[in-house]
Amino acid sequence: MPSVAVKLYSVFFKFLLKHRLQNRIQAPPETSDPFGVTSRPEESVAAANPSFTDGVATKDIHIDPFTSLSVRIFLPESSLSPPEPHSKPHPSSKPRSHPVYDPQRGSDPSSRRNSYPHRDEPRGNSYGPSNGVEGLNLMSGGAAAGYRGYAPGMEGRRRKLPVMLQFHGGGWVSGSNDSVANDVFCRRMAKLCDVIVVAVGYRLAPESRYPAAFDDGMKVLTWLAKQANLAECSKSMGVGRIGGGAGSEFNKSDAHRHIVDTFGASVVEPWLAAHGDPTRCVLIGASCGANIADYVARKAVEGGKLLDPVKVVAQVLLYPFFVGSVPTHSEIKLANSYFYDKAMCMLAWKLFLPEDEFSLDHPAANPLVAGRSPPLKLMPPTLTVVAEHDWMRDRAIAYSEELRKVNVDAPVLEYKDGVHEFATLDVLLKSPQAQVCAEDIAIWVKKYISLRGHEFSY
Repeated sequence: MPSVAVKLYSVFFKFLLKHRLQNRIQAPPETSDPFGVTSRPEESVAAANPSFTDGVATKDIHIDPFTSLSVRIFLPESSLSPPEPHSKPHPSSKPRSHPVYDPQRGSDPSSRRNSYPHRDEPRGNSYGPSNGVEGLNLMSGGAAAGYRGYAPGMEGRRRKLPVMLQFHGGGWVSGSNDSVANDVFCRRMAKLCDVIVVAVGYRLAPESRYPAAFDDGMKVLTWLAKQANLAECSKSMGVGRIGGGAGSEFNKSDAHRHIVDTFGASVVEPWLAAHGDPTRCVLIGASCGANIADYVARKAVEGGKLLDPVKVVAQVLLYPFFVGSVPTHSEIKLANSYFYDKAMCMLAWKLFLPEDEFSLDHPAANPLVAGRSPPLKLMPPTLTVVAEHDWMRDRAIAYSEELRKVNVDAPVLEYKDGVHEFATLDVLLKSPQAQVCAEDIAIWVKKYISLRGHEFSY
């Protein structure tokens, strides 16, 4: 069972959540912002920091002026290591089907029901010019002053990292991509998975109801594709060589001729241009963010080559916010579970879905309804994380089972004594269980983003 402290905090949390939800239900319609700006004064925000604090640099970008859609980019310090020799994934790499526990790992096997072996990946930790990588383009003052990242012509000497698109939780009505809790979680994933994390600040309800959050998720994926194409154009247009030989020097006057918009500002995002590899894109979402991730994955499959060079190679759904009109066993037995109980979540769904579309079998709410597209067999590999004391667990497991029936790699990790948002909620982020979960996710994800064809068990 969860600890006494978790139980007490859950009572306090649900009292505050009920008060906030009821206030938003009663709020007059004129409180909605036509530009989609949603303010949540109760959120504790972590400021962006372009220096490599705690091994990760961050920056905020507004990518859609019409809806105030923003992203926070998390760049791990390992991106400044020299690039590894190119290698192709091993053609015979296949996941093994039996869980393995490594006693050398030092974590408690009772904290989870399925586990992975631990594997330490080498990470570079120097970001000065002494590491042999030219053109790192640090601002004056060194790494503490901030990292710029991009200089045309140096792409071949930069380490390219996969891109992880992250969607925070909060029951559609709260949470943010720059909250303290989300900042900690994304930093953890950037370092453990060795990826660039792009956290999406999607619009919230009731100011912006369905499908606003889903549309924002897709806009960011499209933006990633545009960024990759713009960087390639800038690379081909902005670099000139003096002379024609193989040893010709770069024309420095041309080396900074970036593509600009009509106001003269560079539209190439430097960190992604220097270090992002959109052909290895992973989606990850917690709670309602998992619903958005699943929607974006489906749209990515439908879009196909229209999103080139972006390729969604896997997705991770942490305790997805699924529901349905026919209750499951856990929805009956655990209806009054910790933190987010069923009554609170029904209020959240009423705030999110338009009144004329409200249904527990809405495609955004129930992944098992008929007629959802594309066919499940086309979905990317999907890792589902569930908690023992979460009333939503059974429907998430059922969705995973449907994916496995059509031969999609879709394992489930269930964590003993876990509650909803146990790996992402602010008060639980430092728990051993949250750390174990992050490590488990990293090991599974690396099967699909590794260039060296490592095999990982699960």
